[in-house]
Amino acid sequence: MRPEQQQTQQKTGINVAVLVSIGRHPTTGRARRAEQDARGLELALAVAAELPGSQIDLLHAGSKDVDSEAALRGYLGMATDVGMATGVGMGLESMTLLEQPEGSDAILPLVEHLAATSPQLVITGARAERGEGSGLLPYALAEHLGWPLVNSLASIETVENGVVTLLQALPRGQRRRLKVRLPAIISVDEAAPAARQSAFGPARRATFSLVPTSSEADGELAQWHLGPARKRPKRLKIIKAASARDRFKAAASKAEGKGGQVLTDVSPEQGAEAIYKLLKEEDVLR
Repeated sequence: MRPEQQQTQQKTGINVAVLVSIGRHPTTGRARRAEQDARGLELALAVAAELPGSQIDLLHAGSKDVDSEAALRGYLGMATDVGMATGVGMGLESMTLLEQPEGSDAILPLVEHLAATSPQLVITGARAERGEGSGLLPYALAEHLGWPLVNSLASIETVENGVVTLLQALPRGQRRRLKVRLPAIISVDEAAPAARQSAFGPARRATFSLVPTSSEADGELAQWHLGPARKRPKRLKIIKAASARDRFKAAASKAEGKGGQVLTDVSPEQGAEAIYKLLKEEDVLR
């Protein structure tokens, strides 16, 4: 086989399924595209730009209403640049919507759809911005499908001969290169590149492909009581010291009194009166 033929064989396109959810703006609470899911779609678009012929399938499990539709269309408007440059943005002309009522468990419908369509790569956010937000969805999908899972993805480097080379984000800015055989599931957090802006026109022209599913109520979520978050207590002052001795000394030292009074050169009667007044203020004497 010639080298150019081998290179052509290695650069074939792949099918990528991107799981998207409804996000929540941290200040206003309005529905929007989820930040981590949008970063996952940005990685999928980068893969499609490198591998002509790739197909991106946007997948959402939930109900469709005015707020959710506006948020989901934020994903559909992200492929304008890729579509015009390489012609691989056709997969974002529609989104597959697994219809299920509010409060349903999304794991089983997603597992059934992924098992039926058999994508080679599944990209999802690390955790949702609404509902439980436990971050267990990628792990549950990997357990049901029997596929490998890589979390905290920073970038997708290459996809060759059924093997994807990934760059995983580690604490303190470190990176680890992994090679995983497809099919696989990867989860994305803030270490991945930021998502591009969404174009209004393509987002409005896109359509939804509705797929009815068998819904099952989420028993864990039904037992929760959701309410506005309370104001968090102030953190204790962090003591920074060079050695353990200095840290122990700072922790064991008493705080300086505030509002005290120093008495010097006073008569015994004045001293006794000041002590009596202090004991009354501290409720020692009643």
